[in-house]
Amino acid sequence: MITNRQKEILKFIVEEYVKTVKPVSSNVICKHLNCSSATVRNEMVVLEDLGYLEKNHFASGRQPSEEGYKYYVENLMTPKDLTGEDMLKLQTIFHNQSLQLGDVIEKSIELIAEITNYTSVVLGKSSSTNKLKKVEVIPLDNYKILTMLITDQGYVEYKNLYLPETDIEEVTKTVNLINKMIVGTPINEISEKLEYDVKPIIGQYVKQHEVLYNAFYDAFSNFTNKASDVHFAGKNNFLKQPEFSNIEKVKEILHKFDEIETINDLDEEENDIKIHIGKDSELSEDVSVIKTKYNYNGEEGTIAIIGPKRMEYERVVNLLNYIKDNIDGKDS
Repeated sequence: MITNRQKEILKFIVEEYVKTVKPVSSNVICKHLNCSSATVRNEMVVLEDLGYLEKNHFASGRQPSEEGYKYYVENLMTPKDLTGEDMLKLQTIFHNQSLQLGDVIEKSIELIAEITNYTSVVLGKSSSTNKLKKVEVIPLDNYKILTMLITDQGYVEYKNLYLPETDIEEVTKTVNLINKMIVGTPINEISEKLEYDVKPIIGQYVKQHEVLYNAFYDAFSNFTNKASDVHFAGKNNFLKQPEFSNIEKVKEILHKFDEIETINDLDEEENDIKIHIGKDSELSEDVSVIKTKYNYNGEEGTIAIIGPKRMEYERVVNLLNYIKDNIDGKDS
C-alpha cells in the first residue's frame, strides 16, 4: 500500500523528470516537500522496491519506471486547463469555417506534433468503407504485369508485378477467381479473405498458384495500407528526444510506422482517451501512445499521439480532449 507522502514524492519525481530529463535527487525533493533528506531517501527506497522508481547508473537520484508512469497516469495525474497559447492555436483551426472535418483533424495533429515534439497520426476509416469493385491486369513486356485494384468509391491502385516464367492464362485465371470470390469485400478485410477463402482452393484452378497467390496477396496488402486514410505528422520528432539518441532505435520505430500491422494496432474502438505505456503500446517498450476515437456524422477514425514514456501526459490528454469536444461541435 502506497502512502500519501509516497504518492506525493512519486508525482513530483515523474513531473520533474518529464521537464528536466534528469534523475531526481532527494535534495530536490526535500526542498519541494520541506522534509528531511533521510525521510525522502527512505521513501524513495520503498518506491523503488515497489517497482515505481529505478536508478540511473550514470547519475545520482531516481527516475520513474514504466510501472511508475502507469501509476502516475492512473492515480496521480490531475487535469489542467490548456494554456492560453495552445488553445488559441487550436481555436484558429476549428474556427476556420472553410475547412472540412478531415482538414481540421489533419491540421490539429500537425499542430500537436509541432508544439509537443511528439509524433501524431490520424487513422480514418476509408479502408472499411471502400469495397473492392474489380481487379484488372494488363500484360507488359519482360514478364511484367500492370495490376489495377479498383474500389466502389473510385480509388485505384496501380501495381507492377514481375512474374518471370508465368503464363498469362494462369494470371487471368487467378484474377477471375479473385474477382469472383472477393469483389464487394471491404478493403481492410481482403487479406483475411484471401488467406482463408482463396488460398485453400486456388490450387484447383491455377497451376502456378503459389507464386501468383503470393504476388497478389502482397499487392493487396499494400493496397489496404494506401486505401486507408492515414496521416502522420512529426514522424522524425523522435530525433529531438534525448532518449532516442540511438539512431538504430529511431529507425526501428520509424520502420514500424510503415507496417500495416502496426498501423492497424493503433486503431482505437472506444471513445475514451486511452493511454498505453511502454510494452502496452504494442509499438515499442520505449514509447507511450495516447489515443482516442472520434466520430462525427458517421465519419470516424482514431487520433494517436506517440512519444517517449517521459511524456507530458496531462498536456496531451487535454489537447486530445479539446479536439474531441470541438469535432463534436464542428459545423453545428
